[in-house]
Parts: sequence; C-alpha cells; structure tokens
Amino acid sequence: MTVSVFSSSKFSTIMKVVVMVAVVLVVTVVDGQSCNTHLSGLNVCGEFVVPGADTTNPSAECCNALEAVPSDCICNTFRIASRLPTRCNIPTLSCN
Repeated sequence: MTVSVFSSSKFSTIMKVVVMVAVVLVVTVVDGQSCNTHLSGLNVCGEFVVPGADTTNPSAECCNALEAVPSDCICNTFRIASRLPTRCNIPTLSCN
C-alpha cells in the first residue's frame, strides 16, 4: 500500500505556486534578454494547468502566448521551478 505524502489540495496548492513562479519569474535571462516579458504573457494559461480545472484544452490565446516564449526560457523556468520543493524543505515530489 502506498501512502501519498501530499493531499490533493496540498499538491494543487504546490502546483499553483509552481505555475505562479513560472509566470512571474524575473531572474531567468537567455541571450542577454529577460524572459520576464514572455513569461508574464502566460498568465492566460493559468486556468489550463491547475489540476481539476474545468477546461482541459488551452485557448488559442494561451497557445499563442506559449508559442511566443523562447524554448530556453521555458526550459530554464521549469528547471528553476523544479528546485523549489528542495529549497523549501519539502519532500521530493514523484510525478508519474
């Protein structure tokens, strides 16, 4: 029997924090250009990345905003966000 470390509401809260960090992150710099402008445009995607959201298919606006973000910005942002649990002394997440 496997016991989950996080309740679904706690996991949902953590995911919201990760998404918010990704959206407002200002410290990631790629090729001398700040990713902040591109990432702030992703706020239109927020409703599509929260577990249990009513809408599963992203809007055209969300897709366009995501397409406008350079891949290096996205990768660096995910890398930084993935370190947050460890830096906050939260047990390692296992996302299957």
